[in-house]
Amino acid sequence: MVSKSIDDRWHVVDQASGRRVRSSRYGVGLQWRARYRVAAGGKQTTKAFARKVDAQRWLDEVTTNLNTGQYVTPESGRTLFGALAEDWIVGNPKWSATTRARNRSVLDNHVLPRWRDTRVADLGHDDVQKWVNELPGAGGTVRKAFGVFASVVDLAVARKCLPSNNFRAHVRLPTQALAPRRYLTHGQVAALAHACGDVGRPVVLTLAYCGLRVGELSALRIGDVNVARSRLMVERSVTEVNGKLVWSAPKDGERRSVPVPQFVMEEIEGLIDGRGPEEQVFTSPLGDVLRVRNMRRSWFDRAAKEVGLEGLVPHELRHTLASLAVSAGASVLAVQRMLGHSKPSVTLDVYSDLFDGDLDDVAQRLHDGRARLDPHDAGLPAAPTASS
Repeated sequence: MVSKSIDDRWHVVDQASGRRVRSSRYGVGLQWRARYRVAAGGKQTTKAFARKVDAQRWLDEVTTNLNTGQYVTPESGRTLFGALAEDWIVGNPKWSATTRARNRSVLDNHVLPRWRDTRVADLGHDDVQKWVNELPGAGGTVRKAFGVFASVVDLAVARKCLPSNNFRAHVRLPTQALAPRRYLTHGQVAALAHACGDVGRPVVLTLAYCGLRVGELSALRIGDVNVARSRLMVERSVTEVNGKLVWSAPKDGERRSVPVPQFVMEEIEGLIDGRGPEEQVFTSPLGDVLRVRNMRRSWFDRAAKEVGLEGLVPHELRHTLASLAVSAGASVLAVQRMLGHSKPSVTLDVYSDLFDGDLDDVAQRLHDGRARLDPHDAGLPAAPTASS
């Protein structure tokens, strides 16, 4: 039950005459005071306005928010953004260590310096838009910073510190320029593998023809290799976060069985012969866990430059697998299962350009089907002859 009222602070009723007369506060401060109390015995909330119509609009908004479950107490609105941000960064159990570290970095470098000591009720569209406009870096960096900011605001809404999050819909963001994706040919993969030498050749071939993420490849154990079926069981991943190795399930929890071309399996067999099932298949030259940073510094970047692929990163070999598989006639479902995407739609979203050729094939098959149609059977007029 809500009790509410609007008082005129500039006038009082004269007890003797019953007329409204100027009060001792006449002309001091704002004239109209709106107040409400959510429950009997609850704390009263007040706010002053210059116009009675504005006071009434405020009370109407409070009533609407109460009726729709969006009511926020003034005390909740005073929660600091920084306190919510710290709860948000530790509150998602599905994040990988890499994702958590990346979000922590975005918070510390871009978001908290501006919003740490701001009360969530004081967050305004114009201030947020100005902050977005002034953020340094390319469009992708700005969009990531805003995404983290908006996620903290989502938590504020969930905790009833704000009635809604309108920033996602109304704050304008810069366009993110997408770098052109590079797909290697069979010949380029072969040249790169050769340039990487005996240490790097099996790594490059496995990445390019099996589509593993580098963390999945580094975590692969000899017991995960099924030579008879020519399959790899991808069940774990390892990532370097702030100099420490973090072991986890594959991204999105997608454990999978990956087919291996015979020539790649022959390379892997040479690495695992005579070793125990718990040992890593791919290691550094010293036998340690293969780290992408060390791998690039030691041999990958040099080899890529040597064969004319300067700037290539190991993850582009995963894109190459998608390209080579589609060229070989693999379906969307097959590519999805090889790459470990959560569903086929993700594969289509990421690699839609690879399936453009399917559209041309469909158009050609439709044309061929129509060309085979007998006009007489279809009730169509016969095609004109040269004499007519």
